[in-house]
Amino acid sequence: MLQATDLNKSYKSGKALHNFSIQLKSGVIAGLLGRNGAGKTTLFKILCGLVTPDHGTLAIASKRAKPIGAVIEQPGLYSYLTAYENLKIFAQIQKAPADLKSVEGYLESVGLPLNRKDPVRNFSMGMKQRLGIAIALLNDPEILILDEPFSGLDPTGVASLIKLIKELAAQDIAILLSSHLMTELQKCCDYLYVIDGGILVNEGETNTLLDGLISVYTLTATNIQACAVLQPYLLTTEKNTVSITCSSEQIPAILQNVLEEGFAVTSCVPNITLEQLVIPLAK
Repeated sequence: MLQATDLNKSYKSGKALHNFSIQLKSGVIAGLLGRNGAGKTTLFKILCGLVTPDHGTLAIASKRAKPIGAVIEQPGLYSYLTAYENLKIFAQIQKAPADLKSVEGYLESVGLPLNRKDPVRNFSMGMKQRLGIAIALLNDPEILILDEPFSGLDPTGVASLIKLIKELAAQDIAILLSSHLMTELQKCCDYLYVIDGGILVNEGETNTLLDGLISVYTLTATNIQACAVLQPYLLTTEKNTVSITCSSEQIPAILQNVLEEGFAVTSCVPNITLEQLVIPLAK
């Protein structure tokens, strides 16, 4: 659906992208992981046609008037208007259907209420993100690009947005989203691209890429620090929380043994840092 090959872009301040290649496929959620300033936003602007690369090729297989919808940096909303009014204006600008039924349909498609009549300046960050996504989806694009969509959201907002992103991908939309935080991308992405200093330093299917690097897990359960099964693996302990070191292949059996010992694990979080993905494999 989208194939970018050997993209390069330089500014007076330095090189933002160096021979960066990326591919997006229908129904696949791809994540772009990198530190702040790694080149994520520059890449997005090139993919959206807002910035011209110095070198490289970009091919998009689409016959639609609007192949790509995007929310880059922050949703550009009219803060003094309602969600309905914002969508109606952007629909008219993009020559999408702007009648009452259509606009309400846009709101419903991203889970926004129809009864909110107050200005969007009163909305939570999560609701503003949803409205921005609704605007990006006007005219039914095949590709959705979201730049740091989880920034500023609380855990509930993050979980809600991840659910929406998965629902959109299930409608055969290709989705590319960026973050400098791995946890959010790990929860929703099928494929990961890791960017550092404008260079693609790592890529692969999310589970395959991360499983080979994860060696520490954090487990939570009442009094879990007393669990005998975990003693050989312990790194650190706190009240009701322990960190253990083991391979991804070992963790299912360990969790089963912990359960059999009478400890009901409420969470098991793999610990991996961006540095683990960047430094060992940097080109």
